[in-house]
Amino acid sequence: MTETVADVILKRLRVWGIRQVFGYSGDGINGLLSAWVRADDAPQFVQSRHEEMSAFQAVGYAKFSGEVGVCAATSGPGGIHLLNGLYDAKLDHVPVVALVGQTERSAIGGAYQQEIDMHALFKDVCSGFVQMCTVPEQLPNLLDRAIRVAQAERAPTAIIFPSDVLELEYEPPAQAFKQVPSSFGVEPGTPVPDEGALARAADILNAGERVAMLIGQGARDCVPELTEVADILGAGCAKALLGRDVLPDTLPWVTGSVGLIGTTASHRMMTDCDTLLTVGSNFPYSQFLPPFGQARGVQIDSSAKLIGMRYPNELNVVGDARATLRALIPMLDRKPDRSWREKVEADVSRWWSTAEHQAMTAADPVNPMRIFHEFSLRAPSDSIVTADSGSAADWYARHIVFRDGMRGSLSGTLATMGPAVPYAIGAKWAHPGRPTIAFEGDGAMQMNGLAEMVTVARYWEQWDNPTFVVAVLHNNDLNQVTWEQRAMSGSPKFPPSQTLPDVDYAAFAREIGLTGINVDDPDRLGEAWDEALAAGRPALLDVRCDPTVPPIPPHSTREQAKALSEALVKGDEDAWDVAKNVAKHSLEQFLPGRHR
Repeated sequence: MTETVADVILKRLRVWGIRQVFGYSGDGINGLLSAWVRADDAPQFVQSRHEEMSAFQAVGYAKFSGEVGVCAATSGPGGIHLLNGLYDAKLDHVPVVALVGQTERSAIGGAYQQEIDMHALFKDVCSGFVQMCTVPEQLPNLLDRAIRVAQAERAPTAIIFPSDVLELEYEPPAQAFKQVPSSFGVEPGTPVPDEGALARAADILNAGERVAMLIGQGARDCVPELTEVADILGAGCAKALLGRDVLPDTLPWVTGSVGLIGTTASHRMMTDCDTLLTVGSNFPYSQFLPPFGQARGVQIDSSAKLIGMRYPNELNVVGDARATLRALIPMLDRKPDRSWREKVEADVSRWWSTAEHQAMTAADPVNPMRIFHEFSLRAPSDSIVTADSGSAADWYARHIVFRDGMRGSLSGTLATMGPAVPYAIGAKWAHPGRPTIAFEGDGAMQMNGLAEMVTVARYWEQWDNPTFVVAVLHNNDLNQVTWEQRAMSGSPKFPPSQTLPDVDYAAFAREIGLTGINVDDPDRLGEAWDEALAAGRPALLDVRCDPTVPPIPPHSTREQAKALSEALVKGDEDAWDVAKNVAKHSLEQFLPGRHR
């Protein structure tokens, strides 16, 4: 039996070890779907409810597996729908390959149904590699290159297939002019830094008396090296949002998240340090780094593309994080004065006490911080945690204690709504034996989370460990935007834009055969988490929480305080509750435990 182009695509994906393709069907990829029938669904086609969710699932799979995620969509609207998830992959540096349909070659240029310029559409988001397959001889080179470029650039790539090409008989490239053969696989290299640069970096770090470290996702798998560097230098270490799970929060010198939704411990360390070592992070907000001119900066990153962009560093070192740190360690001098480390650790201890007291402060009905605090007390040691953009990201950044072995992520740079549930689905295919938890605002839940619970209901019995919990922050408000309007624009809440329709999310979960738990009593929250984690099937926690609990930044500016006051005076419908909660939680931040 002859092979079609589509048959070869699936065969080559199997050779690359691709186990799932996240997608949605359409006649633009009919040939590929027919090949899936012949291939007995290998690799497995995982059907989402919307192509954007397929892309998010591929991103989640790639983030938590370290491998390439693959998504597929039909021509026209199908390809368009992939874009947001692919931009999420691009901005968070995640390897994803998109397989996209197109109208038949004979119709291209004829303003045919569902014909759009797919190459132009994907040119920016898949700038590293986007090509159209027009003859069979272009394979397997196109697919191999798409995968290799995605891996090398840590970015999305795309191949566009006119629908008739998928059904053509496959002809391999010949050993001839203008035909391009291909070979399978790639053995990754490790960029090794220049010895002179290492010596200069060591000189700067050895001269510092108050060293701060900032790490991101590029420092993953460097826990022993980071720990040794911090110990030698007597340093504390803050984490960018995408590096939230790189170092465990149980280490006493790890100050937690940094930035507007960071911790007071991180803020104090950055304010007072005289030296900054940044490893594998592209944290964008320079106002939360040491004042310019105060600290000498050294940055280590595997790519020169993004290094030196956020702080006026004295030295930018290109190299693999682990290899660079290992080579640097013998050059560092142990600092005998540990007073800076002791101060950092005291600030960390105070922060976690503050966080607990803030979470346990009364609200109406449930304090949203307590949702995360109660989970953190009972989080499985191997759990994977995702969070959505919005207020869920605030509390994810501050109130979950990541222990050694836990993983977590969110949409860090694009900060798009909606990826928490599809991320978690992708994570389950990457690690079907690990418990997975998604924290979702009710706005994101209404946008697409409810639909993807249908996907969970369809596939959960294939997962080795059925523990899959979605916690919905049910406050009937687009809460993050509401607070941004108040604190940044001095504008009161605009109910026609911000207020959400009331939905019983737990009832929906029960309706589709999952466990649904309604919570409106803070004292029942811990018990509800226990029930959800032990349900033996996916569960949804529908928690009625207070929209007026403020996401207090680690350092409030006079401008923010003024804007908030103006917003409340102008007639915010929640003005009294907002003022009361701001006062309570601000007092907790400075005098933890003194107020209830």
